[in-house]
Amino acid sequence: MTRLIWRLIGVLSRVRIGHPSRVIACMILLATVLPLEPAIAADASIRMVFVGDVMLADTPGKLVRAGKDPFRHFADLLKNADLSIGNLECVISAKGTAIDKPYTFRAPKQALPLLKKYFSAVSVANNHTGDFGKAAFADMLDTLERHAIPYFGGGRTLRDAHRPFVKEIKGRRIGILGYNGFFPRSFEALDDSPGNAWLDEDFVVHGIRQAKEAYGVDFLIVYPHWGWEYQKLASPRQRQMARLMIDSGADAVIGGHPHVTQDIEIYRGKPVFYSLGNFVFDGFSDHDTRTGWALQMTLAPDGALDWRLREARIDRRGVPAPGRELGPNDFLSTKP
Repeated sequence: MTRLIWRLIGVLSRVRIGHPSRVIACMILLATVLPLEPAIAADASIRMVFVGDVMLADTPGKLVRAGKDPFRHFADLLKNADLSIGNLECVISAKGTAIDKPYTFRAPKQALPLLKKYFSAVSVANNHTGDFGKAAFADMLDTLERHAIPYFGGGRTLRDAHRPFVKEIKGRRIGILGYNGFFPRSFEALDDSPGNAWLDEDFVVHGIRQAKEAYGVDFLIVYPHWGWEYQKLASPRQRQMARLMIDSGADAVIGGHPHVTQDIEIYRGKPVFYSLGNFVFDGFSDHDTRTGWALQMTLAPDGALDWRLREARIDRRGVPAPGRELGPNDFLSTKP
């Protein structure tokens, strides 16, 4: 576009005074083209949306079975993004039996079209995708693939589980790695066994470097499932791991699991959102557990990153609706 403008200016400089019609035509053309340049630059930006825990069993599952859409209030935000990501906090499979733990979540198959409609990919790295055993987990991976729903943070083998999700958008390769750091660790993938990617320092460092070097990722997000439930401040372990991720080459860290939102900080110029809280989830009654965040990040062509948060106010059925918009000036801590 800039080249075109300079060519038009060159034409103007060569127009003779005796041809006023040519001058007028060029001036009209310039007036038409100049306003388009910022719009084209903005269109080259990459718009990304990340949400927290998406649990489609229990009351949200009943809504889905009845043909209702628990994402409908955020439909425009999710569908208009170049990349939309959520944490699938349940199992979509009829196989297996519930393991011995306080809460187990099995979602209906009717959830699959909704996931495909709203998400570019989902994370399966959490403490509930193994609720019905390894066979159910592997069956869910088969089902997601049949419905062309990309996933990350888990796989049929250890190697598969630690592979990044990569999507090329507007000429840039955006990558996401998912890790689970909350027990039971029996959900972990092994060399010959399906499961999720465990949050281990060596795995994290290797995964980040491999994503950048072997997969050619230009902008890498790490999306961990970590921290202590109901704690509004990140734990020392979360902070240590976030710094390790960024020191190893991650461009942003976006966490979840505690069922509440947590603090945000900038470390070495890179944002860390320790927890986005819940997104679609019932069974909670207080303000903190029923207020999550939808993170909107915009990556400009020059690499500059802008972000905003939209509150997700969750009703008693587990359905979110947009609340306030928040930005960096509303809360931030910065680490060198």
